[in-house]
Amino acid sequence: MEIIEKAPAKINLGLDVLYKREDGYHELEMIMASIDLADRLTFRPLKEEKIIIETNSGFLPTDRKNNIFQAIEVMKKNYPFEGGVHVELQKNIPVAAGLGGGSSDAAATFRGINKLFQLNAEMEDLMRLSIPIGTDIPFCLQGSTALVTGLGEVVTPLSKPLPQCWVVLVKPNISVSTPRVFSKINVDDLPHPNISLLKEAIEQDDYQKMTKHLGNSLEAYTASKYPVVKTIQERMIQFGADAAVMSGSGPTVVALCEKHSRALHIANSLKGFCREVYVVRTLKQ
Repeated sequence: MEIIEKAPAKINLGLDVLYKREDGYHELEMIMASIDLADRLTFRPLKEEKIIIETNSGFLPTDRKNNIFQAIEVMKKNYPFEGGVHVELQKNIPVAAGLGGGSSDAAATFRGINKLFQLNAEMEDLMRLSIPIGTDIPFCLQGSTALVTGLGEVVTPLSKPLPQCWVVLVKPNISVSTPRVFSKINVDDLPHPNISLLKEAIEQDDYQKMTKHLGNSLEAYTASKYPVVKTIQERMIQFGADAAVMSGSGPTVVALCEKHSRALHIANSLKGFCREVYVVRTLKQ
């Protein structure tokens, strides 16, 4: 028996850092959406009490440092099942890119183990158990388009998904540490996008209004350390993007286009500048 799960990437259309909490973490308000760039995970039961992860990516650990490994351990502890698990990970989402690849893989693992061993765990319980591993995982468990608050653990699906459009992703050849970014920022110095207006535009299915209110509080800081982020964003607009914004803590920059031809033009124009360029769609579900 085997279970196959897709793990879609996420993009941040809006990310506001509200304040630093007493526990040292930052309170966030975000609009996240799922896109059809996805990893593929295959789960098979093992008789032996072991966890084996195989992947086509040479960048990922396959031991306890991997979110997939941690998710299996959490499920084993809370819903004891006999034997172990073999996981085959087809990695398509860029690593350390601000696209939630590791979190989505963990979310797919929670879903996959639940099905493989018929554990009948409720979605609310899976979301709660996932938070210590990564605060993007609750969103990735649900997907589609949502308002995400708190540390990232409070997920409120929007009444409508993101208006259908084309998404161009460009990741420069650098990796950005999210914990490091948050340890360096000063909330008082950050810009604050209007997440309420962005949410309203999406729920009104108003594409033009939506593109006017994209924003990311972390973009200026990351771009100051890695100027290539700003360069990519400027070139996307120059080549005809309706809007462009950095996703997460970066370094991937996201451009939105109503027309497929425009998205292809932007992608082709940037392929000589960056190796990792993707043209994808938003997901309705």
